[in-house]
Amino acid sequence: MAQIITMPRLSDTMTDGVVSKWYKKLGETIKEGDIIADIETDKATQEFESEYNGVLLHIGAKEGDSLAVDSLIAIIGEKNEDITSLISIPTINKENTTENPKEILDTKKELAAKELLLPNNAFVVTMPRLSDTMSEGKVQKWYKKIGEAVKEGEILADIETDKAIQEFESEFSGTLLFIGATEGETIEVDKILAVIGEPGTDISMLLSNENPISNTVVLEKEAATLNKTDKEETTSTDIQSKPKTERIFISPLAKKISLEKGIDVHKVIGSGDGGRIILKDIENFKLAEKGNLIQSLIITDSPDTEIPLSAIKKVAAKRLAESKFTAPHYYLNMELDMEGVIKMREEINKSIAPNKISFNDILIKFVAMTIKKHPEVNVTWAEDKIIQHHNINIGVAVAIDEGLLVPVINHANQKSFEVISAEMKDKATRARERKIKAEELSGSTFSISNLGSYGIDSFTSIINQPNACILSIGAIIQKPVVKNNQIVIGNTMKITLACDHRTVDGTTGSKFLQALKNYIETPVLLFL
Repeated sequence: MAQIITMPRLSDTMTDGVVSKWYKKLGETIKEGDIIADIETDKATQEFESEYNGVLLHIGAKEGDSLAVDSLIAIIGEKNEDITSLISIPTINKENTTENPKEILDTKKELAAKELLLPNNAFVVTMPRLSDTMSEGKVQKWYKKIGEAVKEGEILADIETDKAIQEFESEFSGTLLFIGATEGETIEVDKILAVIGEPGTDISMLLSNENPISNTVVLEKEAATLNKTDKEETTSTDIQSKPKTERIFISPLAKKISLEKGIDVHKVIGSGDGGRIILKDIENFKLAEKGNLIQSLIITDSPDTEIPLSAIKKVAAKRLAESKFTAPHYYLNMELDMEGVIKMREEINKSIAPNKISFNDILIKFVAMTIKKHPEVNVTWAEDKIIQHHNINIGVAVAIDEGLLVPVINHANQKSFEVISAEMKDKATRARERKIKAEELSGSTFSISNLGSYGIDSFTSIINQPNACILSIGAIIQKPVVKNNQIVIGNTMKITLACDHRTVDGTTGSKFLQALKNYIETPVLLFL
């Protein structure tokens, strides 16, 4: 008899869980006590054991999917056992004319999205959830074209998430029958990304007008028609202006120059592939105008440029706004004497040459050691309680073209300057190249943002939730200072601690900064 497996409650605060990994596939035999999946909760990732013997007949969540506690996660039973009633699939009664047609259509779409209306030899691939904060993804690049063979494990596409660009592997073997998003297009998590199956498989239900994803196919057909039309026009001996309603194929550089020179591209005949307008066509058109072969120059206003938001900027904007308007920020400022750190860095770099540690590497270590003595700042607000973290994981803001990423140095208090330096260089490089893994950008308990290399004297940062604090670090400035009642040239640095007042009050934040100041101005304390 089939047994329903539901999402277990693995912690007292757990409301839902993420299936991070399946150890069994559909149709495989399971014994009582076998590990069938890894479940990620709000606290940890735990192995989930089967309580039953049988065959895995149904999987209710893909890897990376989140399910509420007590939701259907799997069904185990006898081979070929009928489990239709257990899955609770709504039926479509075509003979029942009293049903609402819209409800029937919505149900068809829902079933199609769940692969239930596809033949057995075709599989729907949906936009995966590649990070815990991901709600949509952008297809950066397709490695396969429609009609090409795909093998299980092959890279199908590059997907841009809110944190990184990741390679997406196919879980199926077959032929790529359908692409649901073009390169550069953004779609929501779990929306149809592709269909893989045997050549000639009928997937008309997915491509019918009743299904919203068919729009992509229509657009692809229209683009192909326009390509053909443009090529025919190019070979024609009659020079005619293109209708303004027709799609214009033009290179980015040709478009830029045409806007600068005020040229109406609808009047330009392209000589590139498929009638595409290239720079040479714009230049020739301009020369023809000067010779009065066509018509006088048209002066137009330059339009504003709309810059599409990357997935990173969208999510960052949302999270920073939430942080700023939900967490009551306050700021503590302090100026530090950096003479001791400058000398210490010189001595360390002599001993580990040719490797070099930066001031930022040193500050990461100092901050981590200060947190160890003042764990009150290493906390998270959780509405009805405060969670104090025992691991000290420092998130360090790294600038990339699309904004900021925050790689995490885990257990920073237990690592040497040299180890922190090597790890930071590696993660910062991969972050800028968008090759860093999502798990390397999560789990921070305290954050640092350093703009000293840009010459910024001092600044304030928005807290990187769920952290309660973020430390802003300015440039080391040489200026006159008072020492032993005399004015001398010194090196100072300003820091600003932003705190969530719900968790870290002014006294707690001040004690932390004072302890950090002692470490930085008297580095020998670090080794006592």
